[in-house]
Amino acid sequence: MSSITPLMPRQKVPALDLPLAGGGRFTLGETKPANFTLVVFYRGLHCPICGRYLADLQSKLDAFAERGVDVVAISSDSGERADEAKAVWKLDRLRVAYGLPLEEARAWGLYISTSKGKTSTGVVEPALFSEPGLFLVRPDGTLYFGTVQTMPFARPNFQEILGALDFVIKNDYPARGEVIDHTAAA
Repeated sequence: MSSITPLMPRQKVPALDLPLAGGGRFTLGETKPANFTLVVFYRGLHCPICGRYLADLQSKLDAFAERGVDVVAISSDSGERADEAKAVWKLDRLRVAYGLPLEEARAWGLYISTSKGKTSTGVVEPALFSEPGLFLVRPDGTLYFGTVQTMPFARPNFQEILGALDFVIKNDYPARGEVIDHTAAA
């Protein structure tokens, strides 16, 4: 049995170095945004909810950039499926990384699911794939905020994240949930 260990705020996150659909690579920490890198893990081409979610994210890229936030979407899909997702979902501005090894997905605390065959859009799910997660990573590589899901439903709202970022940046609000040993932290 494999265990899932959540990432801890104010601690280093695992490395990411993945190819991008359309060419190039995404390496976490290579770009130095003023405030954060927003890492959005999605299920893959087979997930129509992911397509709508990423289209919403793409529509807000300028707003994230204005707040000093670099953005990337990542899946365990193959390059071919990532290219198709970018084309079908019209993600011409959003960086989409692919080929996330499931071991790395697990290191980020993501859940992993098995294929249930064809989805409502007629696309076959991969044999195994990672479920969604969303993380804000500081330029120093430490976690500021993170959330993971076991299903494609009820994900964080990007407009609400933008509002939260305004508060966080203005007030230099610290990452919360940082206590590792609650018995020693009283």
